[in-house]
Amino acid sequence: KYLSGFSHETDQEQIWGSDQYDFAIVLQAAELRCFWHFAHVGEQFYLNYMVQWVTGLANDRHLSVTVNSPSGYLVGQADDASHQISFSTKETGFYQMCFSNFHNRFGSMQIFMNFGVYYEGSEDKDEGPQEKKEELNSTLSTIQDSSHRLQGLVFHMWRHYNFGRMQRGADYYMMVSNSNYVSRWSAVQSLVILLAGYLQLFFIKRLFNTKPTTDTEKPRC
Repeated sequence: KYLSGFSHETDQEQIWGSDQYDFAIVLQAAELRCFWHFAHVGEQFYLNYMVQWVTGLANDRHLSVTVNSPSGYLVGQADDASHQISFSTKETGFYQMCFSNFHNRFGSMQIFMNFGVYYEGSEDKDEGPQEKKEELNSTLSTIQDSSHRLQGLVFHMWRHYNFGRMQRGADYYMMVSNSNYVSRWSAVQSLVILLAGYLQLFFIKRLFNTKPTTDTEKPRC
């Protein structure tokens, strides 16, 4: 039974929406983590990701990514530090995205990802008789088409902006890592230089070290 205050919309109408997500996760050594996202048939599904930093001995920045359809079929895959996966969905349901850090057996990595779906015609799904009559007016139809195109361009511009955010974050972590690397090696080289100077002074001083002579102990030729 339905409560009186609930709408009788279908599942597709309730979940329908142009939703996107962007966040960062940390994968431990050899860890596999999966996420699910809902999409309708015939719409555009996209996934952008980038490895921002890696720890461990090997420091392998490669990340294995797979995208499976609701039926379990592989519809997208990548094995790189950054990649963009985009395809048109063939069925309605939850699409699975899995991220595997099996390249790094002894180190972790942070990944920034951005994924979602966008619906190129979803604004017109609730059209009533009044909207259909308004489409007969060529001026309103032109304005409507222009606004839809503008909305699509703004959305793709937002995607490129998010990819720029990923790259900026990766550059920042690379800069911090290089700064720490230079600082550590500078400290080690400074200690080596001081130790080498002390040893040189010690051995040079021993070359000029002479024992005092007495009547019983005289230097021999």
